Amino acid sequence: MRSAIERCALDLSGSVVFTEAASGAYTVTPVLAAMAGAVQVLALARSSRYGTVEDVARATIDLARTAGVADRVKIITEKRPDIIARADIVTNSGHLRPIDAAMVRSMKSTAVIPLMYEAWEFRPDDLDLAACRENWIPVAGTNERHPAIDVFSFLGMMAIRLLHDAGIAVCQSRVILCCDNSFEEFMSSVLRHGGAEVNTVKELADGTVMTAVDAIIVAVRPRADPFIGEHQAELIPRQYPSATVAQFLGDIDRAALARHGVTFWPLDSPALGHQGILPSRIGPEPIVRLQCGGLKVGEIMTHVRRTIVDRRLGYDAALSAAVDSGFGQKLFESIARTVK
Repeated sequence: MRSAIERCALDLSGSVVFTEAASGAYTVTPVLAAMAGAVQVLALARSSRYGTVEDVARATIDLARTAGVADRVKIITEKRPDIIARADIVTNSGHLRPIDAAMVRSMKSTAVIPLMYEAWEFRPDDLDLAACRENWIPVAGTNERHPAIDVFSFLGMMAIRLLHDAGIAVCQSRVILCCDNSFEEFMSSVLRHGGAEVNTVKELADGTVMTAVDAIIVAVRPRADPFIGEHQAELIPRQYPSATVAQFLGDIDRAALARHGVTFWPLDSPALGHQGILPSRIGPEPIVRLQCGGLKVGEIMTHVRRTIVDRRLGYDAALSAAVDSGFGQKLFESIARTVK
């Protein structure tokens, strides 16, 4: 965590951060903010299948105490307007979602929202972008390929772990990688180094692209309909009868796959638009890098908002500063490119 802060030169001095208190590797988020100098970190804890509020609060405070910042991390259990209004940086984190219009209206005029992941991965259910724009609250994605963050270098190892969890050896395996985004080069190269034969396609269509396929990895941009629906589920057993469908990113219709006797992994469906494997599956390092990078985007934007009084000018300048730094990405331009 200290190394990540140093790499990103993360400095949240003078800022109040509103984020989540979560379980596992995600425990680091509020503690990173405090270690980077935030005057106070308000960490929202909620019970989930990963742990109770009490479990999460205990783990968060234990880590904060180890880092020497427990006095600046406060666990909260409600997303109240008065709490929202105190924050300079509001992270788009799981327990804070959805960041809806009412929540946006409760924010202070100089608040900023780091998306905490890449702009092209944006999920409309996470936050109300229109409300953010109407209220001049800047939202910026994280450039996960920035050298100080470099989360993309872990994608290949995540793909290997996904296949291992599904019972696929990788070495000497034949894999179709369905990918329409910048994940492709990072995933395919590591899979090949692991001994797999990999064929990359953007869509799963009629016509066999390779024989004796062991796995079909889905790693595509969010879209309105499942990447694998009824049609694809019907053609897989005809074209690739021994293949297991492994969901990395991009929705798949599990019911359709089951009807056609196609095995898939993971067995349980993640939320729509979410990954089938989290970076934390291979350890805390990619999460530390990712969360630190997101906080850095927040730092850059909030620094600009403090120096420019005019809300509209501050909004534009904050987004430009985030992008110009190399750490941030504009959402509206990225989404427009995705639609095209």
